[in-house]
Amino acid sequence: MNGVEWLGVVAGILTTVAFVPQVLRTHRTRSANDLSMPMLLLFTTGVGLWLAYGLLIGSNGIIMANAATMILSAYILGMKLRFG
Repeated sequence: MNGVEWLGVVAGILTTVAFVPQVLRTHRTRSANDLSMPMLLLFTTGVGLWLAYGLLIGSNGIIMANAATMILSAYILGMKLRFG
């Protein structure tokens, strides 16, 4: 892996880990009231498109980061739909 790929991996790790506290809080409180549905839909769609892009260009860093973030954002979206 070259320096550019490592840069992408580190960026992906940081942006994915930054989302974890929100997932934990949403899970713990069983509430997603503070999160807007349009933001969650746009964010999850954007992450899905980044994942598709990563798959198309074969970038492991983009694939791994966005697959993990997709799971986290889909979980929060599901919590929003379930608990409002």
